[in-house]
Amino acid sequence: MKKLLSIFLVIVGVSFARAQGNFGKQIDDKKAIAATELPAKMGDKAEIQAKVTGTVESVCQVKGCWMKVNLDNGETMRVVFKDYAFFVPKDITGKTVVFEGEAKKTTVPVEHLKHYAQDAGKSKEEIAKITEPKDELTFIADGVIVK
Repeated sequence: MKKLLSIFLVIVGVSFARAQGNFGKQIDDKKAIAATELPAKMGDKAEIQAKVTGTVESVCQVKGCWMKVNLDNGETMRVVFKDYAFFVPKDITGKTVVFEGEAKKTTVPVEHLKHYAQDAGKSKEEIAKITEPKDELTFIADGVIVK
């Protein structure tokens, strides 16, 4: 029985450690700006390199292949991972993250918006209502820290 308890504690410990940590390129949290400051920092630029910190609003529930981070205007910014090289845990909604990479102003096509809605677990009716592309601030992260 003690052996089973030990194995269970190791598994739980490893799972917890994985949910808290660095994913992708190893980065630190020094000089990260708040996600709420990013739109103003970008100004008229179409893209910039940045290190950002913010609160996770949602995560792809299929495999953790994207997350949305809250901005100051009630909007969110989708964060994807460079070259699809890593994923984040699916249970980090509400957690603080730090991510480094490239912020971009983009127009997201309808088919991508529908795909993201499907990944997020939206209903067929909600997905069917997506009929227009959307201008968004997006981020391609090289590395992510989950705090």
